[in-house]
Amino acid sequence: MADLTHFDADGQAHMVDVSGKAVTARVAVAEGCVKMAPETLAQITGGSAKKGDVLGVARLAGIMGTKRTSDLIPLCHPLPITKVSLDLTPDAALPGIRISATVKTSGQTGVEMEALTAVSTAALTVYDMVKAVDKAMEITGIRLLRKEGGKSGTYGAGA
Repeated sequence: MADLTHFDADGQAHMVDVSGKAVTARVAVAEGCVKMAPETLAQITGGSAKKGDVLGVARLAGIMGTKRTSDLIPLCHPLPITKVSLDLTPDAALPGIRISATVKTSGQTGVEMEALTAVSTAALTVYDMVKAVDKAMEITGIRLLRKEGGKSGTYGAGA
């Protein structure tokens, strides 16, 4: 378990001590999607969903989720988030909504979990807002695309 930093020498979970790490600029990008029936996508893009602006509300939910990551994931550090942006893009070929989140900070630990939480929260909000017409929606493909900064440097999915 030496490579798993969230475990101590006895195998017990603990919050990693980042106090000795340098403060660096950090960014993470995550993605995911919500697959749905074409009719559901048409309601979202046509603005006829009964609960209102699905994409706008989901974008705000993703931002709010980002800021609450340390409340949701037990061993995450609370971080001073300096930027969160979410893109929610309708895709008729899916059919569904593609979600991308970019999160930035200057700190001693990265924002990968915050970017993944942003995508997850936005996807769950899309589901919640139109579940009355399409309970068979599928949230899928949530993954880290890129992270920069810190001791481990840059990571790119598929690189």
